Amino acid sequence: MKFGLLYEMQLPRPWTERSDHQQLHEAIDEIELADKLGFDYIWANEHHFLEEYSHSSAPEVFLGFCARNTKRIRLGHAVVLSPPGYNQPARVAERIGTLDLISNGRVDFGTGESASRVELEGYGVDPDKKKAMWTECTEQTANMMVMDPYPGFEGEFFSMPARNVIPKPYQKPHPPIWVACSRRETIHAAARNGIGALAFAFVDPEEAAKWVTEYYDIIKSEECVPIGHSVNANIAMCTGFSVHEDEEEAKRRGAEGFQYFGYSLGHYYVYGHHQPGQTNLWERFKKAQPDLEEVGAGRGVGTPAQVKAHLRKFADVGVDQVIFIQQSGKNQHEHICDSLRLFSETVMPEFKAAEEERERKKAEELAPYIEAALARKKKMEPLTPENTPVVVAFGRTIIQADQDQTAKSSHHSAADIMMPLRDPLNPAAE
Repeated sequence: MKFGLLYEMQLPRPWTERSDHQQLHEAIDEIELADKLGFDYIWANEHHFLEEYSHSSAPEVFLGFCARNTKRIRLGHAVVLSPPGYNQPARVAERIGTLDLISNGRVDFGTGESASRVELEGYGVDPDKKKAMWTECTEQTANMMVMDPYPGFEGEFFSMPARNVIPKPYQKPHPPIWVACSRRETIHAAARNGIGALAFAFVDPEEAAKWVTEYYDIIKSEECVPIGHSVNANIAMCTGFSVHEDEEEAKRRGAEGFQYFGYSLGHYYVYGHHQPGQTNLWERFKKAQPDLEEVGAGRGVGTPAQVKAHLRKFADVGVDQVIFIQQSGKNQHEHICDSLRLFSETVMPEFKAAEEERERKKAEELAPYIEAALARKKKMEPLTPENTPVVVAFGRTIIQADQDQTAKSSHHSAADIMMPLRDPLNPAAE
């Protein structure tokens, strides 16, 4: 099983002028440490206007910086908000391609829609159409990263003419695609689209076993028709994270932060009333805290032995990756780093020892199903040189129009007047 770290950039009030600055640089230090310790992934979410819950509004910038001083850890963009009100598909393809080149092919392309009114209405995205927007735009972004040139598209939510979207990514045909999942139904949709499932939901191992089984049953069935040009058969699940040799100290350092994560998530997505710039989410959380569920070893908070036993249950039911929520609430940077080090020394080696063989067997088992799934995909018709449209520069069209008008009122022909504009390298094209 692989291990990832989630960065929502949580920043509860009160703030100082340098709070965001401090948080970003502490997160960078943690990621550079995690890279050295052998963690497999970081995941940086895209969110907008979600005060205190997530200050990660430009993860592509953050991940680009992280790429510079890390060597091995994969950079998960989790998730790019795919409806075009947030991000035009070509811009997504350009950003993912550039980040993949900078990082020497270490990018994973997470996608999603958002279910928060604060975000959806802030960007004018119709919540009733966001799923259809995700489908249309995610598929076209994948096409843009592969096709040379992209032949253009006229869709319900997004249209653009033929263009060559550059640069193309380092990984071929494109980085692995994932989608954020919060319910069983979205896990099924991920499998039908042949993409990884980022299960940002907190389920026990018994429920996880059902999700994993159903996911891989669909991957192996004729229902699986890839939305991209490859199949990323992986399922990841989230848990809390605070590791210390003393159980009570692990709880003291990490339990409150994990409680806050769940509370603030519910505030924006389920039950909250929010006034931008006015609501103090941390104060509300502290008033509600006595009634919240206690967090312990069953949520990844505890001693190395307790956390190992918790993770073993997920590994045994076939979860491919566990993503830790360590940067939450007011969890302290020093404590997070301590947990990363202790985990890498005492828990990680047992899971790493069998990972290469697990991956090999999994790839061997899935190979015929993935081949069949890719054969079912209907691909866009590529353009030939003969039917690729020509784009005439604005300057030429303006001058042509002016000179056509001049020719009408004089004895000179338009061809005579246009002589200085002929392309010396391709005069026939004029």
